Amino acid sequence: MWTSALNGLRRWSWLKRSLFVIFGLAFLTSSFLFLTEPGLKIRKWMAETVITTQHRDWAWMFVGAQMRDEMVQLLQDTTDAMGQGHVDLSRIKITKQGSKKNRTIDELIKVDDISGPTWKGKKMTVYDPTTVRVVVPNKQGEGERITDMVKRTGAVAGVNGGAFYDPDGLGNGFAPIGFIMSGGEVIFTEHEGSVPQHSIGFTKEGKLVVGLYSIDELMKQGVQEAVFWKPRIIADGKPLITQGDGGWGIGPRTAVGQKADGTLIFIVIDGRQPPYSLGATLREVQDLFLEDDVQNAGFLDGGASSELVVDGELLTKPASRYGERRLPSALLIFDHPEEYDADHIWDGLKKIDAGGAKTHPEFLKEQEELRKKGQLNSTPKTTPVPSKSPDSTGTKPGGGVTSKPSGTPRQTESPNVSSTPSSKPAGEPSDSPKPPGSTATPGGSSPGTGTTTSPGTGGTPKASASPAETNGASPNGTVPPSPATTPKPTTTGAGTQSTAPSGQTAAVQGQTQQNQTVKPN
Repeated sequence: MWTSALNGLRRWSWLKRSLFVIFGLAFLTSSFLFLTEPGLKIRKWMAETVITTQHRDWAWMFVGAQMRDEMVQLLQDTTDAMGQGHVDLSRIKITKQGSKKNRTIDELIKVDDISGPTWKGKKMTVYDPTTVRVVVPNKQGEGERITDMVKRTGAVAGVNGGAFYDPDGLGNGFAPIGFIMSGGEVIFTEHEGSVPQHSIGFTKEGKLVVGLYSIDELMKQGVQEAVFWKPRIIADGKPLITQGDGGWGIGPRTAVGQKADGTLIFIVIDGRQPPYSLGATLREVQDLFLEDDVQNAGFLDGGASSELVVDGELLTKPASRYGERRLPSALLIFDHPEEYDADHIWDGLKKIDAGGAKTHPEFLKEQEELRKKGQLNSTPKTTPVPSKSPDSTGTKPGGGVTSKPSGTPRQTESPNVSSTPSSKPAGEPSDSPKPPGSTATPGGSSPGTGTTTSPGTGGTPKASASPAETNGASPNGTVPPSPATTPKPTTTGAGTQSTAPSGQTAAVQGQTQQNQTVKPN
């Protein structure tokens, strides 16, 4: 019988035989993926990887809509739980804070190549933790590439900083998510000082502060430099991912950790570029830090924003379609950190334009070239959503701008919260996941969507009245500003305290599509 069947197959044309093999493999693969326990694990892993990108909604193809939503909620709750509790800064004894000036690059940093089964990247060791400054663009309207920041400021090196709204994945890098602090001042914030936000910061002494902190708490601890992102993965020497790979799949990563003697370790992983580098899991990055006896560690924005620049040269390979991205913040290393003063470029703005496909220079140039070749018949369009009034008010503890974007936030990697004072953590960045089908105002969370979640113990994401990420705007692309009072801090030694009200809110305008999530960049 088998002989006769084989003889029959041999008489088939090559096309029939090819189709038979393809259908056979498809049947075996789908049976394995959907009918076996190992197949379910693979599908969940693939869904996790998609959830922490701008295309979170597509994760249903692997696990279905219900399981996707459950996975998103679990990820948000777990991330918030990992950020709970403040790190013990007394464990860090700074021994390498140098008084020597005019140091060479080799005296300040060391860069090593690192690699794993599915990724390649760089590890930068920073010997003096007081050399780190948060740098922002120096002109309104667009973010700035790290290579340009390094050259403009005279910095030695730099990595990407906090999250931002990224309409269509083509944002201008000018609409931060969460907050930004530089030189002890709040340069930008979406929430008042009492709202906990996932934070990466440095005290005046160079101690790394990572986890869920309000701006008030950061100032009380003497934090000078800080941005929003998540999750925290090591606290007081203990790893926080003890089972699984962290739940974020694989992707480009940027993270920072600190050893007991104050030495900083920055890890930048390339990804989304097969076969060169697919990316790393959160667990893999955590294990790299543990090998160096890191005491506290957490992630900065990741995805297409992940990059390392040294002496003006880009050393990593960003996954961004057009090379280096324009960013609203970066962590730069200076020989003379005291000489940098951040520009308050968001002060006084009533609207913050996040950009998008209609204003992205490289994208527009590419579209024009395709039109000239007859390969494109129409101009790029985005899907507008109705304009909605913001449902909450944000206040800034001084020096910063409280903003409300129109549209849907993109993930550079986390979830958002209402800017109304509460005990819940705030917001999500450019690459973080958000529950499909919901929109929210930007807040301060990590991997990146625009939903409100409670820290740690499992708050239910709450969609706010106005879309949050960069993909869905009102017909004219703007949202009217909401009034807010801004307590302006007065500096007192290591920190600042909110006192007199002054300031305003700004609406973030962007072209975003409804239901698009904030993703890790």
